[in-house]
Amino acid sequence: MKVLVIDGQGGGLGKALIVAFAKAFPTVPLIALGTNSLATSAMLRAGAAAGATGEHAIAWQARDADLILGAAGILIVGAMMGEISPAMANAVSQSPAVKILIPSQRCGLIIAGTRQLSMEEAVADTISRAAEVLAGRA
Repeated sequence: MKVLVIDGQGGGLGKALIVAFAKAFPTVPLIALGTNSLATSAMLRAGAAAGATGEHAIAWQARDADLILGAAGILIVGAMMGEISPAMANAVSQSPAVKILIPSQRCGLIIAGTRQLSMEEAVADTISRAAEVLAGRA
């Protein structure tokens, strides 16, 4: 199972996802992919098994991923204060992986039918949904 956590800026959301995922699924290794080195570093310190930074790393790893976790902004060109390039958004959206993404109004994305959650609530919901995906693929 190849699980990616993608984040940018300071890597705070990615870090929270990695800590929660590792606690729930200690035997499943995580690959941290940052849009910048600060985000990658934060996720590696949080416990990711491996990490890489930048457009090419995201495109390369997304091509055969099974599960991608992160903010919904990773699908939007220019999100995260311009850190998401067209190639990054394209790679994530075309990946065969199941994507469990947290919507954020900070990226200018409002998804009807959802409610705004705190980061802690959103991370918990992400882990719960990841458990469903992992159970179905086991």
